[in-house]
Amino acid sequence: MTSEAPLAEIPPCPPATVVTTAQGPVQTVDHGDGPPVLAIHGAMGGHDQSWFLARTLGVPGYRYLAVSRPGYLDTPLAGKTTPEAQADLHAALLDALGLDRVAVMAVSGGGPSALHFAARHPDRCAALVLASVPGGPMRQRPPLAFHLSMLLLRWPAFVRRARAKLAADFAPAAARSIRDPEVRARTLADPVVRELFHGMTLSTFDRPADRLLGTKHDIRMTRDARYPLERVAAPTLVIAGTADPLLPFDEHGAVLGARIPGAKRVVVEGGEHVAIFTHRAEVRPAVVDFLARHWPAAPGMGLAPNA
Repeated sequence: MTSEAPLAEIPPCPPATVVTTAQGPVQTVDHGDGPPVLAIHGAMGGHDQSWFLARTLGVPGYRYLAVSRPGYLDTPLAGKTTPEAQADLHAALLDALGLDRVAVMAVSGGGPSALHFAARHPDRCAALVLASVPGGPMRQRPPLAFHLSMLLLRWPAFVRRARAKLAADFAPAAARSIRDPEVRARTLADPVVRELFHGMTLSTFDRPADRLLGTKHDIRMTRDARYPLERVAAPTLVIAGTADPLLPFDEHGAVLGARIPGAKRVVVEGGEHVAIFTHRAEVRPAVVDFLARHWPAAPGMGLAPNA
């Protein structure tokens, strides 16, 4: 299956609004028609990166809710410092929008709140897709370069220069995210995947200072985290790369697949943390098929032959 179809299946990110809920405000993109799907971003993210997740793994025929988690962009962190509280905020968003149930797709640092949402609100989680998500404490410490970048991203002049450089030449940033040169070359040669991956990376330079609080909190929150995996009752799809340097497979992907009852697994051989991009041709059909079985969209809204 190739990626030759134009990148018009799910449009670029529509404007976000701040939805008032009983648990506090949530910045949200609410777009599309069909069964609702809640998309939850990872570190240095926001509603825009939640939308990139939906575009990368989803297809039309769904109503996508792409949120900024607490501490990101226009969703405040105050009072939402645990994954349990963030899970309850997801449920409050559904209440505010008049929705009973959603499917959930989460990537990386969006996983903790997604797992707790499924465990704490089982009647509201129709299906759960976990991509490169932690299954326990994250033992890997961020390198010194990460901490330096966190300081530099507070300087508008640095952000402008870094964004312009990234916009002009994506290869160095791609090399930092994809260590395998063959996988990297294949990924960058695919125009659809390149546009998605490049766009997601560029988005981190849009209001980066407003993404730092949530990112730093995520790092602290996941160091000693424990997740109620056995209490997840929703049908679950676990996507994990065997070469993920941030979340070693044996400590995270394998744990999720083994401990979540009935979980289906997509083990991406050689996949790193960004496997949803590098192995999209393998991962996305599995997600589309999984949702079609457990949270079906309108008939005829699956993958096109060349998608």
